Amino acid sequence: MRSRVCVGTLLFCFCFTLLLPRSAWAAEVTEGGLAPTAKSAILVDSDTGTVLYEKNSRAKLAPASITKIMTMLLLMEALDSQKISYEDTVRISEHAASMGGSQIYLEPGEKMKLRDLLKGVAVGSANDASVALAEHIAGTEEAFVEMMNKRAQELGMTETRFQNPNGLPASDHYSSARDIAVMSRELMKHPEITQYTRIYEDYLRKDSKKPFWLVNTNRLVKFYQGLDGLKTGFTAEAKYCLSATAKRGNFRVIAVVMGEPDVKARNREISRMLDYAFTQFTNHVVYKQGDRIDQLTVDKGMKNRIQIRAPRQFSLLIRKGDDPSQYTRRVVWAKLSAPVKKGQVLGRILVEKEGKELARMDLTAARDIPRADWWTLTKRTMKKMLFLPEDAEPSEENAS
Repeated sequence: MRSRVCVGTLLFCFCFTLLLPRSAWAAEVTEGGLAPTAKSAILVDSDTGTVLYEKNSRAKLAPASITKIMTMLLLMEALDSQKISYEDTVRISEHAASMGGSQIYLEPGEKMKLRDLLKGVAVGSANDASVALAEHIAGTEEAFVEMMNKRAQELGMTETRFQNPNGLPASDHYSSARDIAVMSRELMKHPEITQYTRIYEDYLRKDSKKPFWLVNTNRLVKFYQGLDGLKTGFTAEAKYCLSATAKRGNFRVIAVVMGEPDVKARNREISRMLDYAFTQFTNHVVYKQGDRIDQLTVDKGMKNRIQIRAPRQFSLLIRKGDDPSQYTRRVVWAKLSAPVKKGQVLGRILVEKEGKELARMDLTAARDIPRADWWTLTKRTMKKMLFLPEDAEPSEENAS
């Protein structure tokens, strides 16, 4: 039961919010400078979401197979919740097998491990594998598309509408470079996905009579240092699209281009955007995953103390050569009283330089904390009166 503000000279940014904060740095490059031939583009720091460059980033355009980033995100979330397993055997429906375009030529009634279908999506951009996974998770493709649009809404993707899980041409199926960056950042909260997206070539059905050779549609995973994903896209309407992510040291960035005229232009402009990020900026890691941030008291909560630990790396984005002491942080915690609901704001981090706010990040509860019952509150009161230590351990809580 407290409200506290702490100020320090070593600033840190938290990646708790999903909306992309626009940075003054984004205005330093001319609108077409890094991606002159793209219809739309954006470059963001993966940790903080800070926009380093953008061009027409909110335009609603056909995303083609970049759609599959949302498909992979829902898959990873279903794996995390143990609704499904990598070892699941998926039976292929006639509908899934009927998909055209990029495919791994699944046959009706064929059975394939979920991990191999994921490989088909992440490496080969397989439309048939995308639908098979969608049906396995949600029962039908239509139900899965509803999940996609609901998740997009939750993530604040206001310029996105999905009609299928693979990006095949469909009316009223669109997204924007900004929204693609948002869902790409969310997917990178599951870093194990890069075990698939970074594969350059591999086989499916390797020991069968019909082996299938996969080559990554994103050739930059082989030719650009540190690049390990995420997804290409192409249709006649969308032209050449790519959401790419690369990591050097602890610094990960995401670059998105849409509507490029050809593969060479797509790869050239993605490389240029990434080069700009890595040559001009770096990050300072303040919290590693699992590090303790603070302990909060929840008045009348079933768990009356919460240990706030970092669920993932938190870092400060700085321009190379900048003095970190120029940055300040302000951490403001709210007064907490049970019940606490999942998603409730526990506090916020204000990032400032020379008196100007650069970012505002909320810390939210990762789960519910119900109000304590009468007996629990009575025991606590008696212990306080008798000066006895409380025997309850603090709740281990990850902020989100």
